[in-house]
Amino acid sequence: MTANLDPAETAKFDAHAARWWDVDGPLRTLHEINPVRLAWLAQHVRLAGARVVDVGCGGGVLSEGLARAGAVVTGVDLAADALAVARQHAADQGLAIDYRHVSAADLAVEAAGAFDVVTCLELIEHVPDAAELVRACAGLARPDGWVFFSTLSRTPAAYAQAVLAGEYLLRLLPRGTHDYARFLRPSELAALCRANGLQVVDLQGLGYNPLTRRASLRAQVDVNYLLAARRV
Repeated sequence: MTANLDPAETAKFDAHAARWWDVDGPLRTLHEINPVRLAWLAQHVRLAGARVVDVGCGGGVLSEGLARAGAVVTGVDLAADALAVARQHAADQGLAIDYRHVSAADLAVEAAGAFDVVTCLELIEHVPDAAELVRACAGLARPDGWVFFSTLSRTPAAYAQAVLAGEYLLRLLPRGTHDYARFLRPSELAALCRANGLQVVDLQGLGYNPLTRRASLRAQVDVNYLLAARRV
């Protein structure tokens, strides 16, 4: 198995596996931003019938939303406990999602160009080699297929909001969730996309109001942002 993997990062997500689907639990913001993420994806691609691979699927929140929208979904992750939760929850919901304990790089060798849509949301800031992950995601997409990323920009605003406020003051996320040094500015992620045959077609900020617990798209991309690209 080729693993672009930080064991400490994987352990963080496995530690929350039992409460992954608790909408008021430690990963509640993941549930609250998910409808906005899905709506944004649907602005770009018809999900019904699309072959989608959700890279870094964790406990399956996005994967299940994609499946409910009619996509044929494969979810991949290296956090085994979270993946077990994803499988059980999908089975309980009657959803046919193919969850696999495999790296994106290995799947890109096995199933090169096999997917209409590749989603890689809230993962790239948790891996040691961002370039390798972008390369793997590009390799999974068919020609003219879509690749979607979301992550945090490496700015003082992102550190203040996502780390200091989000993890320590408001406790929206477990402490230690993020490593600021691994955040990528939009220009850096766009450059990695271009280097791997992906053309960036959309960039949106993702805002979150902790008082109303609602997320929304925004013009500013200095904290959380979403990037859409197509394989050329």
